[in-house]
Amino acid sequence: MTLGWRRLLPLIALLLGAAEVRPTQEYLSPEIRAAQEDPSRHPGWLWVDEGEALWRAGDQSCAACHGSIAGMAGVAARYPLVAADGALLDLEGRIERCRTQQQREPAFGRESEALLALASAIALQSRGMPVAVTTDGPAASFLEEGRRFYETRQGQLNLSCGGCHDDNAGRRLRGDIISNGLGTGYPAYRLEWNTMGSLHRRLRACSLGVRAEQFPLGSREYLTLELFLASRAKGLPVEAPGLRR
Repeated sequence: MTLGWRRLLPLIALLLGAAEVRPTQEYLSPEIRAAQEDPSRHPGWLWVDEGEALWRAGDQSCAACHGSIAGMAGVAARYPLVAADGALLDLEGRIERCRTQQQREPAFGRESEALLALASAIALQSRGMPVAVTTDGPAASFLEEGRRFYETRQGQLNLSCGGCHDDNAGRRLRGDIISNGLGTGYPAYRLEWNTMGSLHRRLRACSLGVRAEQFPLGSREYLTLELFLASRAKGLPVEAPGLRR
C-alpha cells in the first residue's frame, strides 16, 4: 500500500531530527487549559479589563484614533514586525510608540502594569487567530539573528533554546511539560509570578535558567528571538492572554 506524501511528513521530520511544533495549549494540564479558556477563572482578565479602560481613557485615547478595540482583531498575530523606519517592534513596542509619538504622553515602561494591561486587551482581540508574521523583506535579517540566538548554546549549562524546546519537547521538567517554546500566549499570567508578565520577562528567566547573560527587556536580542519564535508558530492560534504555571 503506497502512503501519500503528507502521511510521510512525521517520519521525515523524525529522521531529520526536527520537532513537530504544536500549540502551547496542548502542553498545558487539563486544569490550566480549562482555566485559560474561562475568564471567570483566569486572573489575567483583571489586566484585560484595565486595558480596555485605558483604551478609552482621555481625550487623546486609543479609541479616538482606532475606534472600538474590537477593530484590533488580527493585529497581535502580525507582531513582531518591521516599522517604516526599519526598527523591529513587538506589540509592546508599538504601543509605546503610539503613546509617545501620537498621544504625546510619557512611555508606560516595559513590564509596567499599564503596558501589560493594554497589550493583553489588544492581544485578546486576536485570540484563536493564526499567527501571521512577515519573515521576508526587511524582516529576513532580523529573523536570521533570532534563528542564530535560538540555535546557539549559551551559559554555564551550555544549552540552546532548541536543546529544550526541540529535543525535549513533551518531557517533564520540575512538574511542567516542556513545550515548543512559542510566544503565542503572551502577555501571560504565570502562577509562579502571581501576576501578568511579558514574553521578554519569560525569556530573561530562560537565560537565567541556563546561567547565561540576561538581556534588557525590549533588547534587540529578545526581539529577534521573538520574531523567530513567531515564525515557528505561523498558522498556530494566538492564545494570549495565556495562563501558565
